[in-house]
Amino acid sequence: MNATFATLLAAVASAAVTVAAEAAPQPSPSSQGSAIVVQDQASLRAAPRDGAQQQASLWQGEVLEVRGERLDYLQVWDHKRERGGFIRASDVRRVALTEAEGPALLAVMRFVQDTPGAEALGIGLTAAYLQAAPAKALAGVEGAQAFDTLGTFADRLARRASVAVPGKASGATLSAHLDVANGYGVRFATYEVEGRMQVCYEGEAFRRLLAMPVADAEQRARAALALTRPECINPDLPAHERAKLTTWQAEVLERVDVASLPSYLRNRVQMRRASVWGAAAFQQARKNAADPAVAAAAARALTELSGVSKADLPDEDQSAYNDAAMRVSAVRWALVPAAVPAAAPVATAAGARPTLLTVPGAPGETCVLLVDAQHSAKAPLLRRCTYGVVWIASASTNREGTAVALAVQPMEGWRELWVLRKTEGGWLADVLPPAATTPETGVAEWAGWVPGGQQMLVAREARGQGRYRKSFEVVRLDGLTTERVTGDVSALPLFQRWQDPAWKRQTLSLR
Repeated sequence: MNATFATLLAAVASAAVTVAAEAAPQPSPSSQGSAIVVQDQASLRAAPRDGAQQQASLWQGEVLEVRGERLDYLQVWDHKRERGGFIRASDVRRVALTEAEGPALLAVMRFVQDTPGAEALGIGLTAAYLQAAPAKALAGVEGAQAFDTLGTFADRLARRASVAVPGKASGATLSAHLDVANGYGVRFATYEVEGRMQVCYEGEAFRRLLAMPVADAEQRARAALALTRPECINPDLPAHERAKLTTWQAEVLERVDVASLPSYLRNRVQMRRASVWGAAAFQQARKNAADPAVAAAAARALTELSGVSKADLPDEDQSAYNDAAMRVSAVRWALVPAAVPAAAPVATAAGARPTLLTVPGAPGETCVLLVDAQHSAKAPLLRRCTYGVVWIASASTNREGTAVALAVQPMEGWRELWVLRKTEGGWLADVLPPAATTPETGVAEWAGWVPGGQQMLVAREARGQGRYRKSFEVVRLDGLTTERVTGDVSALPLFQRWQDPAWKRQTLSLR
């Protein structure tokens, strides 16, 4: 590898960090600079003719060492494949990697920055700029632009790879582009989520950008949003590591001054903050739901969501808004003080209507006890335990005393509705999930009791398997079957008549 080529890779390696340490051989005496491939499947041929044997197929962004010119071909050496050959001059852009070339490279990077499919080429151009620009420029506004551009290219490439359809021709192109980016030291993490691969940029360029005082608010916002993508959290992360990550994400988002952002970008930051603070509230509640930090985190989440201007939400951000609302809704009961003290040693119900108590179970477990005047905590009507967060303030008993609704959150952004109901054989506990899908994001909440003790009102909202659904339902207590369902709450007369005023005042499902 000649020195020019090695320093080109090292330029991005120092920015994106982990280029493999390779020994740099002595420069070739015949070297005439470098060239970056500008289009996919460019042919490296054995001779400067279209009919000559193809040595290799090259992809945009790959860098070659130039050793000569023949006709309209360049004679090059491919260090990656350790193979020489000829490539059409129109298939590459020659770079001298001099300080004078820096502004021209930066201009090309800006042009390519918003071009979908040109990420690998953009990474190659950024590598050339980082090598050509002087240290003073890299520490200034131009350097911030270069790191912003590099991170944007890498993040967009990861997003493309995550939605690629296996077996399609585009999959081979994406794989080649990822390989080109890896060659420059840009690293990606992959996670298996519900049978598909989620590809995520590791984020080193964005971290460096956030550390630069000259970075402007929009650059910081883009970096913070890319570093806190919820779909890029390792699903196998232990709970304590996940809590640390949430704290770090909240700190990253705090570095963004939203006041100077355009409205659409300010909305995105505030939606992300709402989701992160919702996660923080859940993680704190798993330790101690009565901790004031839980209510503080939930209040911050609600404040951020309330700050989102719905009028300035583009269509592409509507799903993010719904997801943020569900994540905040999942912890909204943290803002309501529990009427019944958790872990009370005895029943406090004075009348015939049953009430709920919570007591510790196995380590990390909370047990819910259904008690009344005749059945104390030592001999409850019903006992059910969970490793989720029991929001005891949500407990509601119907007028007939035959059913109790309770919000239980087993995971971040996913809150279920427990329905404890009286049957001929005694009390039973059933779970109404937000949707009949693999848990992702969603909320099922009690919305009111219908007099007569036979029906209840339920609001459900969820995203699962890529689909979003919100419904308002009339549910029968015997069997918990849905009698009527609609997406428009005004279309259900029972909902209009018997919805609970407190639910209507506090719920986010009517946003």
